[in-house]
Amino acid sequence: MYRLKKTVAMVGMMGAGKTAVGTQLAKLLKVPFVDSDEEIVKAADRSIAEIFERDGEAFFRDREFEVIGRLLRARPAILSTGGGAFLAPRNREQIAGHGVSVWLRAEPELLWQRVRHKTTRPLLRTANPRQTLLDLHAAREPAYSLADLAVDTAAEYSVEQMAIRVAEALKSRADVLEEV
Repeated sequence: MYRLKKTVAMVGMMGAGKTAVGTQLAKLLKVPFVDSDEEIVKAADRSIAEIFERDGEAFFRDREFEVIGRLLRARPAILSTGGGAFLAPRNREQIAGHGVSVWLRAEPELLWQRVRHKTTRPLLRTANPRQTLLDLHAAREPAYSLADLAVDTAAEYSVEQMAIRVAEALKSRADVLEEV
């Protein structure tokens, strides 16, 4: 039995498994699971695409910062962040100050296999979505590499196996996860 002492922020690319693995990890650790994008949608009562269209990205990023801050200060939980959230230094700082970041590191080809048929990825609505994904991965990797912990994903790992892998990584941090 373990007790989570700080919120765990799952970071990484679309398709890395932040929501699926995060949900399973929350069940494993018997803590709440929260998704910053879902919380923003609830608070604004409109989709992220609508927020971007009506209010712009800067407005969205400000709401994202506020929501992540609120979630980090609540009861320790597993927090899935949007793919772009960890790129902002202010989000990285508040995650480091109040929680721990876990990068679900995935090869671009695996990400492509997971997201290529999804229509819910506005950033991939381009003439060449595969190249767009490769470009995003290359651009974002330096920021993701600043995460406190990195756990590699692979096609052969189930969601449950990935949750166990993340829990094992968290056990290396006594300030985050303690045996009770």
